[in-house]
Amino acid sequence: MTTALYTHPDCLNHETPTGHPEQVARLQYVEAALAGLDLERRFAPLCDTADILLCHPQSHIDHIANSLPETGKRALDGDTFVSAGSYVAAQRAVGGAVAAVDAVLAGEVENAFVACRPPGHHAEAVKEMGFCLFGNVAIAARHAMERHGLTRVAIVDFDVHHGNGTQALLWEERRVRFFSSQEHPQWPGSGAEGERGKYDQIVNIRLPSGTGGTEMRAAYREQVLPMIDTYAPELILISAGFDAHRADPLAGLNWEEADYVWLTHQLCDLAEKHCQRRVVSTLEGGYDLTALAASAAAHVQVLMERGA
Repeated sequence: MTTALYTHPDCLNHETPTGHPEQVARLQYVEAALAGLDLERRFAPLCDTADILLCHPQSHIDHIANSLPETGKRALDGDTFVSAGSYVAAQRAVGGAVAAVDAVLAGEVENAFVACRPPGHHAEAVKEMGFCLFGNVAIAARHAMERHGLTRVAIVDFDVHHGNGTQALLWEERRVRFFSSQEHPQWPGSGAEGERGKYDQIVNIRLPSGTGGTEMRAAYREQVLPMIDTYAPELILISAGFDAHRADPLAGLNWEEADYVWLTHQLCDLAEKHCQRRVVSTLEGGYDLTALAASAAAHVQVLMERGA
């Protein structure tokens, strides 16, 4: 079996103002970096409204759909913008994550990477936030549980910013373990160690500014990997943000491509041990275009190696 890549040209039609860090070029750079790899390429399908309803009420769906400008860009908050193509792009991002879960659980592929935008891990139930419209990875987790019957799903979010949306959407979900590492102090200011979820199922790891790969690896060895091992998940989902890279302009951690390689191998080790290598990774942040492309390619190459 192999690694599937889910993406779609519609995700290039989610446009933001000139100079905005979450820009069309992010996906173009990632796609260029993956172009020469022997991936099973699949179009990310449009999701159904029922998919989004797994985590968001109809009122939020209507709010996003009705906020699109006919031309130009519209600010929904200080950071989050939409254009005429944004709702369809967001449907592709959700649809790609859902389809990737279906393919992995069906045994069509052993793992998958969803290269879509807008990202999702900051979106709360009725609040777009931090460039995100819908909670892509949280929806994928709920899909795996509600429609495939899984009872143990692990989500690992290694974006430099706390996955506040994923945490909020799954705060009362006993069938998930959510692990989020993030720089502290850093926007959005959430992710304290005491934020544990209703069932003590959330683990937040705060990394001081300047943290490099050596310290990150120690934190994961001590605080994350043993807990996932004990949990024995049936599926591992990854919120793959690459903005902890030392070159990223929006944060202050000092990871390198080799650190993403190491961390991806560790998660694949656990997937091989507990869940038949089943991993679905979804693109989140990463705003230095060169570092984003190199880090995403390094991450996907490990998925390919481990899914072969």
